[in-house]
Amino acid sequence: MVTINIIAVGKIKEKYFIDALREYAQRLSIFCKLNITEVKDEPIPQNASAAQVDEVLAKEASAILAKIPKDSYVFALCVEGKQISSEDLADQIEKIQVNGTSSITFIIGGSVGLSDEVKSLANARLSFSKMTFPHQLFRVMLIEQIYRAFKIMSGQTYHK
Repeated sequence: MVTINIIAVGKIKEKYFIDALREYAQRLSIFCKLNITEVKDEPIPQNASAAQVDEVLAKEASAILAKIPKDSYVFALCVEGKQISSEDLADQIEKIQVNGTSSITFIIGGSVGLSDEVKSLANARLSFSKMTFPHQLFRVMLIEQIYRAFKIMSGQTYHK
């Protein structure tokens, strides 16, 4: 059984997001092992300088890199990533598994994104949209798309 890891900067505080994540985690349990790891979001001043942004990115990168499982296929979720369909995500997850990789990691950055270091070590970069979403909502959107991908791979009709 494949392990899906989600590494996300910041904590989910709102009960309705926590409930949604629990629901999708429960649904996913028949398809994969799911690990969600939260790393500390570094405080950043309003109107931060480029140097301050770089410092925050570096600290968050250090925490993220320490949590990525060895030999995991890594997706960095970033605005400059490739936009794909739900079916394409299912195909990618299936190919990763067929190639013998048993761990897939999705990384969600903090309010200033992901460092170049994290993005460069990723096997793929994904973007859900050119729009900006709250990180808590995005985590729910990601886990729903992972669930949708497994339903597509199993030939079920949830995704339509």
